[in-house]
Amino acid sequence: MKIGIIDHIDCAHSLPGHSKCGIPHGHTYRVECIVEGSLQNGMVMDFADMKQAVQQVLGRYDHHSWNDFLEYPSVENICELLHRELRKVLTLPCSLKVWEGDGKWAEL
Repeated sequence: MKIGIIDHIDCAHSLPGHSKCGIPHGHTYRVECIVEGSLQNGMVMDFADMKQAVQQVLGRYDHHSWNDFLEYPSVENICELLHRELRKVLTLPCSLKVWEGDGKWAEL
C-alpha cells in the first residue's frame, strides 16, 4: 500500500549558462513524497513520522539558494538530491515528485 504527503519550500537558484534561467530567481517547490509498505497495526507509517522526516530534509534547503548545494540546480537534480536525503531518514522505500512552480516537475 502507498501513502503520501505534500509539503512546500521556497528556494532561489540560477542555471549557469541558461539563456532565461541564468539569472537568480526563486520558486515555490511542491514536494510530494510517497512511501510504500505493508500495514503494521493498521498503518503503513504514521503520517506525523513521515511529515517530520520530510521536513527534516526540506528544512536544510528552505529559503536558501540551490546553487549552494548543487552545481546545476535543475528540478531534475533537486529531485535526485532530495530523494537521496530522504532515503537516509525514511524507513520505507519512497518515491518523490518535485514541482518547480505550476506545471513543471521531476519524479524519481
